Amino acid sequence: MADYVLERCFWLPRPRAEVFQFFAEPRNLALVHPPGAHLRWLSAPPAALAAGAVLDFRVRLLGWPMRWRVMVREFDPPYRFVDVQLWGPFARWEHRHRFVAGPRDEGEPGIAGTWVKDRLSYGLPFGRLGNVVHALAAGRQITRLFDHRDRRLRELLC
Repeated sequence: MADYVLERCFWLPRPRAEVFQFFAEPRNLALVHPPGAHLRWLSAPPAALAAGAVLDFRVRLLGWPMRWRVMVREFDPPYRFVDVQLWGPFARWEHRHRFVAGPRDEGEPGIAGTWVKDRLSYGLPFGRLGNVVHALAAGRQITRLFDHRDRRLRELLC
């Protein structure tokens, strides 16, 4: 099984605590997911994320409905949290979220905000077939998912 890594970093003009709180509200996941993913909760999400919180939902991936269960493995507000797949469409999924307070540019010390830094490491099942699926579609779909999420976060928090 090959491991893939996607790293993202973008800036929002809001204080770190506020940005972290938005991410720590599980229901906000539906606000940033693409409409075509059809995110549907299979059980009520917790009121807020915490270490050990479990999220059960269904999404469409490559047109197929998939059940997905993730757990928050690490939770360190307002700095970072890590979610991992317990079961679902991936052979492995670990998504690290970091929130770093700071100006957008070093030359602009008066404009405070938060850098959102993501590191997603994942693997697809089915060995070489999974690698082909990644090359043909899955890698691009994951990138588009994060592109959409980043746009939506800017719309909601800028």
